[in-house]
Amino acid sequence: MKEAVQLTEGWSLDHDGSPLPARVPGCVHVDLLAAGLIPDPCVGLNETEVAWVGRRAWTYTRELAPGETAAERHERTDLVFDGLDTAAVITLDGYELGRTRNMHRRHRFDVTGRHGPLHVAFTSAYEEAAAVRALTGERPNAYPEPFQYIRRMACGFGWDWGPTLVTAGIWRPVRLERWSTARLATVRPLVTVRDGLGGVEVRVDVERTERGADHRLEVRVAVGGVQASAAVDGTGAVLTLQVPDPRLWWPRGYGEQPLYDLEVTLVDRGRGAAAPAETPAEDRPLDSWTRRIGFRDVTLDRSPDAHGTAFTFVVNGVPVFARGVNWIPDDVFPSRVTPERYRTRLRQAADAGVDLVRIWGGGIYEDDAFYDLCDELGLMVWQDFLFACAAYPEEQPLRGEVEAEARDNVVRLMPHPSLVLWNGNNENLWGFRDWDWEPGLRGDSWGGGYYLDLLPRVVAELDPTRPYTAGSPWSGSWDHHPNDPAHGTHHSWEVWNRRDYAEYRDSVPRFVAEFGWQAPPALATLRRALPGERLAPDSPGMLHHQKAEDGNGKLNRGVARHFILPEDDFDRWHYLTQVVQARAVAAGIEHWRSHWPVCAGTVVWQLNDCWPVSSWSAVDGDGRLKPLYHELRRVYADRLLTLQPGGVDDDTDGPVLAVVNQSAAPWRTAVRLRRMRADGTVLVEQVLDDLTVPARQVNRLPVPGDLIPDAPSAREFLVADTNADGGTDGGTDMHADGGTDGLRALYFPVADKDFAYPAPRYDVVVRTPVVGPAGPAGAGDGAATGDGGGTGGGSVEVVVTAHTLVRDLLLRADRLGPDAVCDSGLRTLLPGETIRLRVRNAVDTGANAVRGAFSSVEPA
Repeated sequence: MKEAVQLTEGWSLDHDGSPLPARVPGCVHVDLLAAGLIPDPCVGLNETEVAWVGRRAWTYTRELAPGETAAERHERTDLVFDGLDTAAVITLDGYELGRTRNMHRRHRFDVTGRHGPLHVAFTSAYEEAAAVRALTGERPNAYPEPFQYIRRMACGFGWDWGPTLVTAGIWRPVRLERWSTARLATVRPLVTVRDGLGGVEVRVDVERTERGADHRLEVRVAVGGVQASAAVDGTGAVLTLQVPDPRLWWPRGYGEQPLYDLEVTLVDRGRGAAAPAETPAEDRPLDSWTRRIGFRDVTLDRSPDAHGTAFTFVVNGVPVFARGVNWIPDDVFPSRVTPERYRTRLRQAADAGVDLVRIWGGGIYEDDAFYDLCDELGLMVWQDFLFACAAYPEEQPLRGEVEAEARDNVVRLMPHPSLVLWNGNNENLWGFRDWDWEPGLRGDSWGGGYYLDLLPRVVAELDPTRPYTAGSPWSGSWDHHPNDPAHGTHHSWEVWNRRDYAEYRDSVPRFVAEFGWQAPPALATLRRALPGERLAPDSPGMLHHQKAEDGNGKLNRGVARHFILPEDDFDRWHYLTQVVQARAVAAGIEHWRSHWPVCAGTVVWQLNDCWPVSSWSAVDGDGRLKPLYHELRRVYADRLLTLQPGGVDDDTDGPVLAVVNQSAAPWRTAVRLRRMRADGTVLVEQVLDDLTVPARQVNRLPVPGDLIPDAPSAREFLVADTNADGGTDGGTDMHADGGTDGLRALYFPVADKDFAYPAPRYDVVVRTPVVGPAGPAGAGDGAATGDGGGTGGGSVEVVVTAHTLVRDLLLRADRLGPDAVCDSGLRTLLPGETIRLRVRNAVDTGANAVRGAFSSVEPA
């Protein structure tokens, strides 16, 4: 049977002629940091101090002993690298095994009988990129670094949310594989569901040794209690199994996620009839392969209709409104991301109501553990091929690497039922048309041949059970603008860059694959990342950890449209920028969800960060939850109540009540509408009794004229609650997300700076101890640090009773301790209402400290 020996120990990194202990998997920066030779590049301004690391050559060394590669027990020993970053020459005892130039694919070398010093010598990624550019010529991109000339993680060269930290190293596992006669080279399971039968077509490629050329080989497959076998014809075999009445895999919120073990075994049945008499024992197992699969059918509805061209995921025959987030590498050095950290981050996504994660094209194909967890959690995966924001040469040596990379990763990832889409690139079709690339290229290649020819052919050949789209955004053909909101996928960035977030409501794209709004990370994250700095929006560290072009200007303009922009009050500025981020994203999602099925999904930019930075994330670089995260929990819930200004596809200019039901059962409820004054006086009240919204549908109802607030007065607003019996008297006790049964919507007809808010008055009571976890899974159990860890400790309950209107009250728990977390985000209370919050891991739980950790909207 094949043996695998992991080579994690015994490596050293050459540093100016001296060996340093090297971590494998790992990278140069991590080793230099562990040795105390560089400062933490994510702290302060240190990023610039370590720029030299990416411009040097580095060599990893390990001794391979004779016994590790000897052909005594096995005929063949292979040295297998799951990931090398990036351009390397591999030698063993002075013999060159091979050269690599792609971080995103696996490499295998025959080292049978060889031993001695193993060297993996990395060339600087800059040097490799320059050599390729000299061969292919210049190509435009969105950033000044040469990431399109080398097949490595593009965002490592810096992005508008990430640092420039170009590293090198053995970033994924390396091992020796010892085998005889034959091994399983590739296994491709094509899983389908038709007429109550689960189909599994298993295509197997086999590699033989020279001595195994005439052996009779058999492949045996088992899944769901069904077995099949087939003889290997030369170097391959195809087996088909049918599993009766399989339990279907569903996205979260639509059903369960049953998984089946698919087991493949390669068996040696002896030599052929013409072989010598000395044949090995029959039925000798040679190799095995096991993965979990799920039975489900996924298609992409791209049919034309009266609104344009649809882009709707259909899973097991059910159209799905995708509640998505964009995913970037969770660390600037991806080798540091553990399965536990994946679990924390993806559990946070699931707890926020997310059902789709888009792996963005400027990062990496994630580790198998990522996709395993998505399978378990019911998170659909949209996988970009790794091209982003640049024109990519299609000449050699890149073209061959691109095809090998695509084939490698399609085969590796296709067993996962969570994988629902292959996407050719991020924004490159759009860039070709709109970003002045086309004239400058003068006919040179730019990547179009990859997205419109090579990649769809690879997917059609290897994984025809899944849809492919050429890019994001992409309208489906050159007949429409690539980013036409009426056709296919749309990226909505004009609002963040130039407009007020209210303008998200001006259109109804078919599928919003990117949109978002920035905010700084949590204060505790800033204090750790910028030690000793007097924090201000324009302090040196804050500006260095703001990578977006005019990022602070856009933050400030976003605040100023709604509030008086604070001067010399960082704490207030920090609060307001986070409020605006949460409101902006909620405004878009509420509007687009209320127009289902015309709009069939939103994918927020972005879930996570790779370091402490002002960005569009919901979870900051230290793993702390921003207010946006809690807002996602509300607007991505199965049931949503929202008040929209109206005017888009409505027959009224006044506000519209949208009741959104994405659950599998009809929603019967009563909605109480109240037109109120800022002082809490109820002017008009109406109850909509026995309102029923069918499963997976939306009801849009015009608000009656007498309930519409008087905008010129700047003193009136509208409240909608799904509990018709609730009230403002008697200390109504509210649940975590709004009204007394959890749902509330608010409509203010004027900007906050123009509204006559009263000075907020509320009582705060701290009750301790409270037993049990606080907040969403992965957040309340001490997961506020980058590794999902925490300091432990009990919980306290914080009871807040409002005496006035209190808008967007926020308990910023990290003021009470760096690991403290709260189970709630922004909350608006009417006079007399009470909310109960739980805080875990707080260091200071005194009443004054807790009250001091609150912020809310104040009168202008």
